[in-house]
Amino acid sequence: MRPKKPSRLFKPLALSGGAIVLVVAVSLGFHQLSQAQSTATVQILSESEIDDIYRHLSLFGDVFQRVRGEYVEEVDDQSLIEAAINGMLTSLDPHSGFLASEDFDDMQERTRGEFGGLGIEITMEDGFVKVVSPIDGTPAAKGGILSGDFIVGIDGKSIIGLSLTEAVEMMRGEVDTDITVTLRRGGREAFDVTLTRAIIKIESVRHESYGDVGYIRITTFSEQSTPGLIRAMGDLLEAHGDDLVGIILDLRNNPGGLLKEAISVADAFLDTGEIVSTRGRNSDQDARHFSSSGDIAGGLPMVVLINSGSASASEIVAGALKDNERALVMGTRSFGKGSVQSVIPMRDDNAIRLTTALYYTPSGVSIQATGIEPDIMVELAVLEDLDEGAVREENLRGSLNNGNGEGDAEEETAEDAVVRDYQLARAIDLLNGIDVFRRLEGFQ
Repeated sequence: MRPKKPSRLFKPLALSGGAIVLVVAVSLGFHQLSQAQSTATVQILSESEIDDIYRHLSLFGDVFQRVRGEYVEEVDDQSLIEAAINGMLTSLDPHSGFLASEDFDDMQERTRGEFGGLGIEITMEDGFVKVVSPIDGTPAAKGGILSGDFIVGIDGKSIIGLSLTEAVEMMRGEVDTDITVTLRRGGREAFDVTLTRAIIKIESVRHESYGDVGYIRITTFSEQSTPGLIRAMGDLLEAHGDDLVGIILDLRNNPGGLLKEAISVADAFLDTGEIVSTRGRNSDQDARHFSSSGDIAGGLPMVVLINSGSASASEIVAGALKDNERALVMGTRSFGKGSVQSVIPMRDDNAIRLTTALYYTPSGVSIQATGIEPDIMVELAVLEDLDEGAVREENLRGSLNNGNGEGDAEEETAEDAVVRDYQLARAIDLLNGIDVFRRLEGFQ
């Protein structure tokens, strides 16, 4: 049995936003525009406005000449101009910026699901570099970096006061080289974590089963996400058939990615209803995205897991499934990244990343700086088996055999051993509980 609903093509190519990324992080949320689309809107200016613009441009020229002629060290002209452009964009918000040709190439590579770096999504908060989330299976995740950590130093040098772009530049380096990151976490003293830079190959979707509960984990929204979701759902239906009692969609620590993939993933589980709307500066830039008919899970009960590391595209999916009453959202409040960045190609293979819209959940609420509130709040915790070591009849010396033969005692499976995640365990319990009630005679 395979899911009936294939992925759809959406236009245009986009990323939904998340925190900034460059080489060290997964891409955040961008809307890709062609050269033809990137033409600026024509505005009619008065003579005084034109004079004012030229006066400030003349000031920029004067400053540029002073720096290149009198700064203590010789500075490359191209570097000065690119820094000025980037400064203009980053002064707008933490997510706008300049993409030199190599950065533009890196961003495009990340959306295909493979790039070099540490595997962390970062942003700026009150002048500090903050980790949005580590990506599963990357050096950052393996090294124990957590969502909410603040990076205060790199290789023994403080980065407090640096821009996000400058901090990213310090994290860059060749694959297989080490970098020591100094972190602050909660009320703890600063501590160091040494990571080895690597080629990051993101497995966007993975799945497994816990009893008859299907589990699907989406680590980031890349071009692999919808095909991976379709395959995962098909495998679960094939393995369990009518015994499948529900689906857990795990979006924890998913920092975002392609907007079209977020829409496609939400659409896969929705039979009808709005998914997300985007609203720009001008009304002609507004857009609303609706689902097509067909639910690849066939209406099975769903739980979506989120936490503070769920950002951008993750929040679009969680908000769409929640507002359309397709799934219960469980966990903790999400990151709260509700803006869309357009990646606009410029001359000489450069590009700019510019915030052009805010997105809204189907209920019309912007999640910018507020996030998605779960239906069921479940804080992160670790499960312990308190029953371990308990003495029962079968443990007593000389106890009678039950006559059912040896080897019938239930043994802990690999699945049981893996479920030490409190949030995941509560989601499994909820879906199994719903199934029990549905099986009760006369229960509606």
